[in-house]
Amino acid sequence: MVYRRRRIALRVSDLMSTPPVTVHRDVSIEEAARKMYENRIGSVLVVDEEGKLVGIVTERDILYAVVKGKVGRGLPVWDIMTDNPITAKPDEPLIEAIERMREANVRHLPVVDEEGKPVGMLSLRDVVDYLLTLLHLLGGERH
Repeated sequence: MVYRRRRIALRVSDLMSTPPVTVHRDVSIEEAARKMYENRIGSVLVVDEEGKLVGIVTERDILYAVVKGKVGRGLPVWDIMTDNPITAKPDEPLIEAIERMREANVRHLPVVDEEGKPVGMLSLRDVVDYLLTLLHLLGGERH
């Protein structure tokens, strides 16, 4: 009798959060921080006039802005964003995206379509939530 090992082929699209929260590059740092706060998220994606991804602003960037005195001055978000962030495609294997996040030491991975437009966000929280669910299904007990 032949037994086949079954694999769960998870894709980035299976875990990513949608829709992605975006801002235009000329909005103020304060407005980007407000969007993050209101949506209870740790980053916003920065897009150009065509809706293509040009950067990302994370909690770390906001912290940098506070320390450097850039908050409260109406400065544009492009002043603190990370240009050309590492991205993933929706149909990409999840494990590859997670490995890339680990190698780059990032907690947020924008998911873009073939045109470079954001379609979602894969965050470390999404991965942890999935792993927690999986552990519960495998019989994990709470103490």
